[in-house]
Parts: sequence; structure tokens; C-alpha cells
Amino acid sequence: MAQGRTLVLSVDRDDDIGYKAQVESPCVGRAACLKAANTLALADPEDSDVNAIFQAIKIFDELTAKGEDTQVAVIAGNHMHMIEGDRKIAATLDRVVKETQATQCILVSDGAEDEYVIPIIQSKIPVSSIRRVIVNQMPNLEGTYYILRKLLDDPKVSRVVLVPLGLAMLLYATAYLLGYPGTATIIVVGVIGSYLLYKGFGADEIFHSILTAFRMSLTRGRFSFITYITMILLVIIGFVMGFVNVLKFYSIDGSMGVLLYLMTFIYGSIEWLIVAGIIVSVGVIIDVYINEREQLGKVMIFPFFVTALGFILYGASVYLITVSGVPDFPLTMADAGNYIFYSMAIGLSSAVIGVLVQYFVNKKLAEQRRQEIIEVL
Repeated sequence: MAQGRTLVLSVDRDDDIGYKAQVESPCVGRAACLKAANTLALADPEDSDVNAIFQAIKIFDELTAKGEDTQVAVIAGNHMHMIEGDRKIAATLDRVVKETQATQCILVSDGAEDEYVIPIIQSKIPVSSIRRVIVNQMPNLEGTYYILRKLLDDPKVSRVVLVPLGLAMLLYATAYLLGYPGTATIIVVGVIGSYLLYKGFGADEIFHSILTAFRMSLTRGRFSFITYITMILLVIIGFVMGFVNVLKFYSIDGSMGVLLYLMTFIYGSIEWLIVAGIIVSVGVIIDVYINEREQLGKVMIFPFFVTALGFILYGASVYLITVSGVPDFPLTMADAGNYIFYSMAIGLSSAVIGVLVQYFVNKKLAEQRRQEIIEVL
């Protein structure tokens, strides 16, 4: 007989039970899991998570019949945002383990996607077995067509596949109608390439995190909402000034190269971007000081590092532009040497000051926590 209590766990990473069946997770116990499976089966009989939940219940029944101490549960993530969903799974599993007092886990999965959460589950409870449920289907052409159609009906898949293809085709048709057939191909390749880089570097998750922070600051009445708005306006101004600067020193023969164009962009925009970064950092610090003072040490360093990075980039851009002999640039070689020396010195000093400020803030907070513990005792 197995030692301890075994938790038979079905993981619905994309939260089909919540999105389709309106069932709140976690579902703990045979009755709750059976109800969730039946509700999801009625909402979408073709969903593979139905089979996974039934399989978890079947394993639970088999182990219980053998006399093992067993519990069954279903936990779910987020249908649209996998990072938030994985965090939800970690938090939910914590509660389920404490509630069931389980010492080991049997994971039931309907596919490889759910098994991305195995490290999360293993960090909360040992996984003694994994059971993947595969639904038997006839692999003919009609079935393949039907599967593809169902995938494209899924909003997660359609947003990733159909939107960029549709946008690329629309831009191609527009450029062709305007009499630029050669440019049309470049536009399509550029749009698809930009989208692949956007997804490949995870920029969509970064953008979503920024929107989430922006929405939370608005709904919770945080001061950082104003600083976020200010930051957006300053970043827009900075990008405009950067492009204006590029056009100012634009070389018709293309002799400057991509690196120098990037440096001229930084030279024109960096001061606006530094101010934007400092303003939003101050807003975050004020919010943390008011609402989450124990986290103050983590955010105190932000404005110092933003300033350091800005000055270093500014000095490097001035030096590279000057030594490259860009026509009509207002600084001389002597000026460029002074600029890079002083900007590097100010940048490194700012970083060191930030580290020291963070150290003393963390030390002060630790002393306050110790004092509070002493007073409680």
C-alpha cells in the first residue's frame, strides 16, 4: 500500500472548464470533478479535457478500490494568457495540497501543452506518475480538415495565425492597387518578419504585462497611473525627436550605415526617454511606499539604473557619431572625448548610488520587521 495520500490531479492549463463551462476551479473531490466533467461535456462534447477529467476520476476509483488513501482534483489556468494561468495553477495547487494533505501526485494530462506545468507541480508536490489521455480517432482527410477548422475557430489560434496573414494580404492588396507591386512584396515580408520577431522575442508578453500594470494602476487608484500616462507621452515625443534627428543627419548615399542611424536616433531621443523612465519609476516607488512598503527596496534602484543607462548610451552615441565624421554634427573630437568620459562617470556613479540606496533601504526595512516581531512577542 502506498505511503501517504495520493492526489490524482487533472490540469486544464487553458481553463476550458471555466471559459466554456463556467465552472470555477479548483474542483476537489469525486463529486465536484464529475460535475465539472459533465458540465464541460455538455458545453463542448469534443473537448479533450473532458476525457482527462474522466480519466482522473477512473484512476481515483481504481486506487480507492485497492484501499489507497486517494483524493482527486481538477485545477485550471487562464484561457487567454498562459503566464497568468501558470501563476494561477501554482497558487491553486498550494491550496489544494494544504486542503487534501496529499504527499504525492499522479498527473493526468490531455496533451503536451498541459505538461509544461510539470515543473510548477513538482515544486509543490512530488509527481509519482504521469498519464496522458489520447482520444482515439480515425486519421482520415476529413478528420484532419475538421481538426484544422476547430483550431482556427479557437480565438487563441486565430489571433496568432489569421490576424497577421490577413493584415499582410490587406497591405499587399493596398500597395498593388496604388501602383507599387514591388513594394507590396517587401511590405508583406516585412510585416510577417516583424510579427515573427515580435512573438519570438516575447514582446507580446511584455506588452501584455505593461497593459496589466497600467490597468491595475487605474482600477486601484494608484499614483503610477498618472506617471504611466506621462511616460507614454514622453516616449512618443522621444521617438519623434529621434526620427527627426535621423532625418537631420540622413545620408543620401547610405554611407552612414545602420549603426550610425541608431546612434543618431539615441542622440536625439535619449533625454526624453530618461525623463520618462525616471518619472514612471518615481510613480512606482510612491505606490509601493504607500501600499507595499516591504517591497520598497526592490524598486528604489529603478530611477538610478535608468539614469545610468541613459547617460552611458548618450555618451556612446555622441562619441561614435563624432569619430565617424558625420557631416554637420555640432561636436568636435575633443568634445566627444569629454562627453563619453563624463557620461560614463555619471552613469556608473548613479548605478553605485542606486545600489547603496537599495542596501540601506533593505537594511532599514529588515530592522523594522525585527522590531515588529519583538513587539509582538
